[in-house]
Amino acid sequence: MNGIARPFMLIAVVCALGGMVWGIQMSASQDHLLSPAHGHLNLLGWVSCSIYAFYYFLVPGAGEGTLPRLHLAATVLSLALLVPGIPLAILEQTDMLAKAGSLAALVSMLLFGFVVLRSRPEKAAFVHQR
Repeated sequence: MNGIARPFMLIAVVCALGGMVWGIQMSASQDHLLSPAHGHLNLLGWVSCSIYAFYYFLVPGAGEGTLPRLHLAATVLSLALLVPGIPLAILEQTDMLAKAGSLAALVSMLLFGFVVLRSRPEKAAFVHQR
């Protein structure tokens, strides 16, 4: 896996490992207070980043240009803000990081939507050329 798909897949794997370790820790301690943050790490980190990676891999032309790099940056920013921001909000310290992370996640998905809309399916890896 090369191009922009690679960093998305690497982020996905790191988030999956982090989510698994965090889940084991919550289970062992029987303290599930921060499970919403754990869930967001798994969903936005593991699942969404994996989907992004596979899309960019299967539609290589979609990964070209500035837009995919902005998408990657917004995704990393959303994870960096939202995953610690949710525990801070749950612990009633501040909700600013969670709010900012949520907006960054929305921007990330909007950017991905633009990438998908501008992509040419005929350049996809799974479409056979005659």
